[in-house]
Amino acid sequence: MSALEWFAHKPLGGGIFWIQERFYESGNRANIWLVRGSQRDVVIDAGLGLRSLPDYLRDAGLLAPAEGAGPRPLLAVATHVHFDHSGGLQHFEEVAVHSAEASALLQGDNYEAVTWLSDREVARPPRPGWSARQFRVPPVRPSRLLHEGDVINLGDRQLTVMHMPGHSRGSICLHDKDRKILFSGDVVYDGSMIDWLPYSRISDYIASCQRLMELVDRGLVEKVLPGHFNIFGAERLYCLASNYISEAGICHKISTCAMRSIASIALHVANSRITSQ
Repeated sequence: MSALEWFAHKPLGGGIFWIQERFYESGNRANIWLVRGSQRDVVIDAGLGLRSLPDYLRDAGLLAPAEGAGPRPLLAVATHVHFDHSGGLQHFEEVAVHSAEASALLQGDNYEAVTWLSDREVARPPRPGWSARQFRVPPVRPSRLLHEGDVINLGDRQLTVMHMPGHSRGSICLHDKDRKILFSGDVVYDGSMIDWLPYSRISDYIASCQRLMELVDRGLVEKVLPGHFNIFGAERLYCLASNYISEAGICHKISTCAMRSIASIALHVANSRITSQ
């Protein structure tokens, strides 16, 4: 299967494109965002990596040079290293990730990447003989380490890094302050927030949700482009963040601890099988 078959995109205007993996039919299917700038293009998250995303961007004409000029530099930014967001980083020459998860990406740590893929989630295999048992996130050396407050300059637009741990220790949002757009990764999306994975931490998540609410209170976000599911606005962002805080009591913490233990065991078992193959 070619990259053109595997991916599909939708232009949102303003130099932003929404890209998805067509045949990965799962709630874990991550949104991929292409943001075009006057001097640099950025891909936010990269999917599983079963087909080459840079090939798709080129073949679909999304990286076509402007007015005969050469192609702009292309940077892939991972909002975090979980497998559904980081598997495709292997296909990019320039990769950025928060410093807290750089070693996991460099080592190909599929435990921290929470790699968990089944054959039933892939409606059409990317190539003959492919099996989900073969899948793992390969080691990738990041070319740029991100920190709180860093700015990714695209020329005519800037994306500010906001370190928002909780879902994972290196989770980030990217904030386009001028356009009041937040690329939120898995920090927040229109669904249940997951805080029971390895390196998740409820206290960090509460602090991150408080920051999200402050962004709304200060009128700094009008549109959220999340890591999963659909786009939503400031009112929904505030509701999701405040609901998480209000529900993160002692009962939630006890149940989350139990779920984390189960998930940790399952991931250790699954990834030991991958390593031994």
